[in-house]
Amino acid sequence: MSASRPGGPPPGSPPDAGLPRHLCQVGGLNQNYVSKAGTLYHIQIEDRGPVLDVVLDREVRRVNVIVYANYGEPNARIIYGRDNDFEDARSQEHNRIIAAEIGRLALEAREIIEQKESRRVARIKATIREYHQTKSEETKKAFEEANALFPFVFSRAWTELKRDKGRAAPPEPAPRAPEALVPEAEAGVVSEILYPLDPILRERVIEIERMVEQLIGDLQELSARGHADAILLQTCRKLIGRAREGLYSREATDFTTRRLEMTRNSLMTTWRQVQSRLR
Repeated sequence: MSASRPGGPPPGSPPDAGLPRHLCQVGGLNQNYVSKAGTLYHIQIEDRGPVLDVVLDREVRRVNVIVYANYGEPNARIIYGRDNDFEDARSQEHNRIIAAEIGRLALEAREIIEQKESRRVARIKATIREYHQTKSEETKKAFEEANALFPFVFSRAWTELKRDKGRAAPPEPAPRAPEALVPEAEAGVVSEILYPLDPILRERVIEIERMVEQLIGDLQELSARGHADAILLQTCRKLIGRAREGLYSREATDFTTRRLEMTRNSLMTTWRQVQSRLR
């Protein structure tokens, strides 16, 4: 992998004259948040300053967001992780912009927490209904685990079920049309990742997520230009599907360095092929 694009500045050098790299950080934020259901979360935001993005192969200003659920408890887990990249402009003014973005990201993290809890409530309610219909031990184990991990969310789901009892069942929502470049297999994937507590493994998971997003975006652009053939699209769909299935279907302790490296390398190889066509 080349460290920089031909003719571009060497890695580590600012794109324009400005502040030294070590002055392009504004710290971060650590904030506790209690959800509407009563679960304690911890929002951790870190300004990592200028870094070389290996996917885009350029310097970016990176701000990392991590959200812990059940913070301070033995069953604490990371339910959200994301790198937010901004322009690598090395000035005091840009530092102030990043500081403001950190505040915005903290508010956004709270919204994400509530959205995740709403989806979790819906899944728990569906699991309880399924158990009452099937008496499956596997289903019973699933909602018992949900109760142990997220007792406040489980309580909310149970309360809503009792409140809904006797009401007319709402109409089934119309099936959503699949997106052109999203693999069909993704429909069966649980839409939540439990991120590794190990920082190195967690960084790799977040990087893979970022690469998948970038690959989908570039494929959409390639298709819009009419340069994406059926074989390439099929290959990318399968690759993205496997990558997402490998992330979403695992517990935080199931991730391994080897598995993540293999996924990352496959994505990188395919992404380079797409990039070469875009150029």
